[in-house]
Amino acid sequence: MFPGEMFPHFGSAIWGLIAIWAMFQQYIPPQLRQHVEWYTHKLVRLVNPYVQIVFPEFAGEKLKSSEAYTAIQNYLMENATTRAKRLRADSVKDSSQSLILSMDNHEEVTDVFKGVKVWWSSSKTNPKNMSFSFYPKTEDRRFYRLTFHWRHRELITQSYVKHILTEGKAIAIKNRQRKLYTNNPSDNWHGYKRTRWSHVVFEHPATFETLAMEPNKKQEILNDLKRFSKGKDYYTKIGKAWKRGYLLYGPPGTGKSTMIAAMANFLNYDVYDLELTAVKDNTELKKLLIETSSKSIIVMEDIDCSLDLAGQRKKKEKESEDDDDNENNNPAKKMEKEEKGSKVTLSGLLNFIDGIWSACGGERIIIFTTNHVDKLDPALIRRGRMDKHIEMSYCCFEAFKVLARNYLDIEDHRLFRTISRLFNETKMTPADVAENLMPKSNDQDAETCLRKLIEALKLAKELEEREKAEEEAQAKSEKEEREKKEDGEKEEAKESGTSDEEVKENGVINGGVAAKEVRQDGFAV
Repeated sequence: MFPGEMFPHFGSAIWGLIAIWAMFQQYIPPQLRQHVEWYTHKLVRLVNPYVQIVFPEFAGEKLKSSEAYTAIQNYLMENATTRAKRLRADSVKDSSQSLILSMDNHEEVTDVFKGVKVWWSSSKTNPKNMSFSFYPKTEDRRFYRLTFHWRHRELITQSYVKHILTEGKAIAIKNRQRKLYTNNPSDNWHGYKRTRWSHVVFEHPATFETLAMEPNKKQEILNDLKRFSKGKDYYTKIGKAWKRGYLLYGPPGTGKSTMIAAMANFLNYDVYDLELTAVKDNTELKKLLIETSSKSIIVMEDIDCSLDLAGQRKKKEKESEDDDDNENNNPAKKMEKEEKGSKVTLSGLLNFIDGIWSACGGERIIIFTTNHVDKLDPALIRRGRMDKHIEMSYCCFEAFKVLARNYLDIEDHRLFRTISRLFNETKMTPADVAENLMPKSNDQDAETCLRKLIEALKLAKELEEREKAEEEAQAKSEKEEREKKEDGEKEEAKESGTSDEEVKENGVINGGVAAKEVRQDGFAV
């Protein structure tokens, strides 16, 4: 029989099978149908004894990226892609590699786990629904298919899959490019490919080696960070969330932001720069926390300026009562203020730091920075919330030597003795010291920069002495005026016939009437 004559027979056979299946579904009772289907599957399994597991790229109604798919992709790129014949090249802007190679569609590779051979294949599905949608349901959906013999089902499902996911996540952490995040306004949280956080690649070069700080203090911070990063079991043992709070405080220019960058580089953590003024209320604050990843640093800079969270917030409310009365007369202005203002409360922020929601995820560091630690509410910075308080102070001689090595490539110089003496006599921030040490042209050598720093220190010393003299003169003038006023009151008391002792002991004033009586009765007779 020729091939052209065989096709009609195949077509007839297929239509016959379809008709038999339709009759089977319609006329066979459900109980009997289940038995027939069970035996049919058993027969098929004898013929084809392989089991398949599918791992889709997206999951859920809004097609959120699957963590399992990403972990498998990382594992296969590291271990099995070298054996694939057809590869797919993707360019990822946030990766340290220019190109990422993965298995192409309909490609298959093998892997061996504890002597058991499995097969991985990459494929995609074309969606049938081509209707318009805000979510990418009309895009091709990729997936990985794992195939193995049914005898090894327990080993594969309980051990191998867990091994793949663990190794894939570890590979992602090892190869990842750290990121710097900032929170988006909540108006941009919805819609196609909208996120709560925007990010860029974190490329700050600061390290603890280049950080200008007293060496013993620097080593203390390093030891604390090392202990935290390896303390998962310890935090579980004591029943606390795996997080730690740092409060960085000190004058402007003392290196608080540089310290945060050095911490991120040392721990290899992402940084989330949380702008509280862009958060509408406590609920949004919790949603932002949920979207942060483990191995991250959450930063709130200038916390005393971000919101009205200081200890004297009640005093500020009283001072603004007059303004509120004016706004009540103007409803439009009041509504505009309520819409623009953030409703994040101190209670909401405290729950964000160490409440129940703070235990979502793990291995997080929360950092507050401030120039005025005395303005913060004590409940906000107590131990347990801000576990470690780090004062970022003025530059000392040891910190200066770090800056001299960074900016001038020198370890010692004959002018160091003079600079050391001046640091003991005046105050200057590391930022100002670094600015004076930085060469401004190719003609400036190390000695020129050091002399420029010496002149700046001398000028700072003169300004401090001048300000101190002015403060002393003002204090002296106020003292003289106070003494003069007291002497005048004594003279008036003598003229009224009241002795000094009576004035002191009884508070007697004009006409012999006691000051106590005046306070009680409100008038003098």
